[in-house]
Amino acid sequence: MVWPVLVLLPVAFIVSVILTMFLVRVGHGLGTLDSPGASGHAKAIRQVPNIGGIAIAWPLIGAMLGGLVLVFVAWDFLVSIVPSLEAYEARLDDTTPTVLAFAIGVLVLHVMGFIDDRRSVGPWPKLLVQVGVAAALSIWFDVRLLRMIDEPLGIGSVPSVIITVVWIVIITNAINFLDNMDGLAGGVGAIAGLFLMTAALLNDQWFIAATLAVLVGSIAGFLVFNMPPAKIFMGDSGSLVIGFALAVLVARTTFYNPEENGTGLGSGWYGLFMPVAILAVPLYDLVTVSVLRICQGRSPLVGDQQHYSHRLVSRGLSPRGAVLVIWCVAAVTGIAGVSLAHLAPWQAILVGVQVVLILVMLGVLEHASRGATVGRRDEQR
Repeated sequence: MVWPVLVLLPVAFIVSVILTMFLVRVGHGLGTLDSPGASGHAKAIRQVPNIGGIAIAWPLIGAMLGGLVLVFVAWDFLVSIVPSLEAYEARLDDTTPTVLAFAIGVLVLHVMGFIDDRRSVGPWPKLLVQVGVAAALSIWFDVRLLRMIDEPLGIGSVPSVIITVVWIVIITNAINFLDNMDGLAGGVGAIAGLFLMTAALLNDQWFIAATLAVLVGSIAGFLVFNMPPAKIFMGDSGSLVIGFALAVLVARTTFYNPEENGTGLGSGWYGLFMPVAILAVPLYDLVTVSVLRICQGRSPLVGDQQHYSHRLVSRGLSPRGAVLVIWCVAAVTGIAGVSLAHLAPWQAILVGVQVVLILVMLGVLEHASRGATVGRRDEQR
């Protein structure tokens, strides 16, 4: 089953490259260019199309809907190509509604982001839609994290539903916040998706791995035209989709099953922290920029130029350099995350400490370089 998943990576990449190339021309022709965003959002406007999210969202939606059609119309043909699929036939009836709901959720966020890229929807309506979609998936379609805590607490599925909705909203916005420099959100999203795909493959969760393969391939194809200097932006129609898809697919992946020793990616409960480690960089940016805005008496939902990438540039790095540094950090925490659940407890603790120290190091370097920058400015005066 590994090779059908891996084949989807180059297929999605090629589709996305062709679609993005077309969107660059269409964007300039129709004037669908970068827009100011919500009131109070500080950003530099560039004459670059911001409809690239189409090249990320539609291959993903198309793959899911197309896969469902093939399953019901040409199941025997699929089994003849991939005989191991036959073992999953009994689960299709249970999985189909969730896949369909997930595709609809991606479409809703994509359309909302597309509208917001044309004329600002505002942060609160966007947040309400995210909460609504996340709640619908969690309550009615079994997309839930930490189900094992429900029974001991004795209040039904309420705890896992709340945790899942919060997780989906946080990761959706974390990737959306990262979309502030050429190649940044796409690169980090692709890196995270690649490591999560690896985790799903190691866990024999082939359909989740296949979905992640399409997502990663689509992002990579878009990145061909989004690398600095970008010829096209993904806009909210792309960044919201990436964050939402990663969050939901994490919720569908089994990182630990306490009922069966050795099930999932490992028998240790610390395997639950794998996605947190893989997504540590966008989470770091979300937390730090939100704290900065709140301390300044501003809404954490209104954009500005204080993201981690901007702070690196203000310390002397070029935009390309800042993006490369963040990519590398995302890769390091991703490697640590994938290895986490396969380790002995003491080894897992070391990996956890390593990830935390990496984030602490980022903060210390920021603080130290801020002092050096201020000192140079004082000397120049």
